[in-house]
Amino acid sequence: MIKVLVVDDSALVRQLLSHMLSQAPDIKVVGSAEDPYQAREMIKSLNPDVLTLDVEMPKMDGISFLRNLMKLRPMPVIMISTLTEKGAAVTLEALSLGAIDYIAKPKSDLSNKLLAYQDDLIAKIRLAARCNVRPSSIIPPQPAASTTGEKHKLKSRLIAIGASTGGTEAIAQIIAQLPDNFPPIVIAQHIPAAFSASFARRLDGKSAMTVHEAKGNEQLKPGHVYVAPGDKHLTVRRQGAHLYTRLEDTEPVNRHKPSVEVLFNSIAKEAAKTTIGVMLTGMGKDGAEAMLNLRNQGAHTLVQDEATSVVWGMPGAAVDVGASQEQQPLGRIAPRLLQLLKID
Repeated sequence: MIKVLVVDDSALVRQLLSHMLSQAPDIKVVGSAEDPYQAREMIKSLNPDVLTLDVEMPKMDGISFLRNLMKLRPMPVIMISTLTEKGAAVTLEALSLGAIDYIAKPKSDLSNKLLAYQDDLIAKIRLAARCNVRPSSIIPPQPAASTTGEKHKLKSRLIAIGASTGGTEAIAQIIAQLPDNFPPIVIAQHIPAAFSASFARRLDGKSAMTVHEAKGNEQLKPGHVYVAPGDKHLTVRRQGAHLYTRLEDTEPVNRHKPSVEVLFNSIAKEAAKTTIGVMLTGMGKDGAEAMLNLRNQGAHTLVQDEATSVVWGMPGAAVDVGASQEQQPLGRIAPRLLQLLKID
């Protein structure tokens, strides 16, 4: 039985979340708290397995509480977030502090969407209960490695990264270690539309490379990172000797938009032999078959190992289908990319 503590200053939200979670036979809401101080005492007495945490609360904000919690009593936390630009910045900070995942703040007027929200909430709680929670293992940003054009095929190479749960911080750790003339990187991270621009700006502040949300029809250039918008599929197309981004507003694939499957398959068609495909932490199987396609077309492929993944769903699925040539711990992925790109 998964014991959950709900922390939110809204009585309505506490009631809605508690009711939804009580529908799952393997989940028990052991209590609800209206502020962090009450939550602190309830954590001590109830010993919950998972916490849902609102960001904006009286007496102490959710971020301050989360920071203290992860120092003193690390545990799986699901943030209850508003899907806005302001909510994005705060939620991304929460993920950097060790929160597992986030979900939109529920609304009583969702009517027919409440069941879908409930299913999503229950799935995230179940996932969080078995996640790796290691805030102390977060790798601080490293100085960008130095390199030269003579040692790297900068203009002809491409790095493609796919990620989901836990991916925002995994990507940040990798990007922070790369030099400003590194080959172009394209990223499909499962993220809401309201979050992707903030995510790109956050990465840009940690990186020697220039990171931005992909707009479409951009020539891929060394020193640049292109993040898929949260409501579009990012693909790569070839035009003459150059590669360009393209955005597609089509149906979700593997329930996701952007989808790693879509990105990887487009690269398999256009530039597999000069690409390194990377699969990072994430729930589900999105991108596994496409990574196998990448490998079969000549790309080098690697996945984050299970020990350092928040969720070894997507990397594990890639390994299961034979798509990965190697597994690497998160802290070794950036150095390994630099090693792979050296000219023999």
